[in-house]
Amino acid sequence: MNTIQGILLVVGLLFLYALLLAFPTMILWNWLMPNIFGLIQIDIFQAIGLNFLSGILLKSNVNVKKD
Repeated sequence: MNTIQGILLVVGLLFLYALLLAFPTMILWNWLMPNIFGLIQIDIFQAIGLNFLSGILLKSNVNVKKD
């Protein structure tokens, strides 16, 4: 396997992983949010963006050393 094929494989697997994580987000959003808050439904790419944004906002970068 050459380098380009390896890179394409990694990018493809990352995209599939993002779809796998975004699908439950999309289903839950479309089930709950329009009924509770009157928001619009989202598609799978918006769910990927929502997962990415929440990962940025909620990620903890605190490195606490436990002795």
